[in-house]
Amino acid sequence: MDEHALRSLVDTIAREVDAASNLSLEQARALSEQIRAKAAAMGIKVVVAIADRAGHPILVECMDDAYIASYDIAVQKAFTVVSLKMSTSTLKPLAQPGGSLYGIQFTNQGKIVIFGGGEPLQNASGAIIGGLGVSGGSEEQDTALAAYGKQLFEKGRF
Repeated sequence: MDEHALRSLVDTIAREVDAASNLSLEQARALSEQIRAKAAAMGIKVVVAIADRAGHPILVECMDDAYIASYDIAVQKAFTVVSLKMSTSTLKPLAQPGGSLYGIQFTNQGKIVIFGGGEPLQNASGAIIGGLGVSGGSEEQDTALAAYGKQLFEKGRF
């Protein structure tokens, strides 16, 4: 195989890998819609934030009359799960006094959230391709909604 053909093959493979490792806006919209419907059925008004694999927001949707503070919290939960590669529920005990990550919430310009409601989103090969943050209910409700969203995403419904 000559050098040109080899470069072409490498470029093709790189594009395919990149496509499989990106979360699309269409997927984010469909996931948010399902989470908002579940939140409405639970009687709570939430903000849903979905970030790409670099932690940058792809989508943020606020249900009517959701708490204003929930916007930033949801966005930061989505950032946290991508940047630390774990759910915010998993992070919580690690960030408590005596935990191995105690004080982590004071890093990254204060963007790390150490309570439930954030879940990493993975592709079929297990690579993290995005993050989900939900805020507006109690910690337990946010955690349940984020887990629900992750479960839907893993089942490939998008």
